[in-house]
Amino acid sequence: MICRGVRGATTVDEDKPEAILRATRELLALMIHVNGIQSEDVTSVIFTTTKDVVSQYPALAARQLGWLDVPLLCSHEMEVPGSLPHCIRILLHWNTACSQADIQHIYLGDAQSLRPDKSITEEVDMTELQRWINEQMEKWKVAR
Repeated sequence: MICRGVRGATTVDEDKPEAILRATRELLALMIHVNGIQSEDVTSVIFTTTKDVVSQYPALAARQLGWLDVPLLCSHEMEVPGSLPHCIRILLHWNTACSQADIQHIYLGDAQSLRPDKSITEEVDMTELQRWINEQMEKWKVAR
């Protein structure tokens, strides 16, 4: 196995804790789903936000999905003039036998403009994905 990077980004309409967590959970869940990622194969995850997203750590969303043993880190992106505002990015380090070409990176919301070439190629049942997110959050609440 080799460690590969899996990238993702999304945006929020406002800097509110629940908006940040909801968007990050959806992004991370899609990254997990389309790539078949298991938490025990994840080396670490870096979450970054633009400087206008400060009301919540996006890494909490990973904990809410049950990633209690995965090392997580939050930081801010560089402030580049004209860059996309209200953006949350994820760089997930994954031990996998997949080639780089097989990894699907996920860009949602206005962040799709960052990498229009990386759109999701498979149909995802968003209702089923949300059910899985809710199930993981219930387990997390019990574990706390």
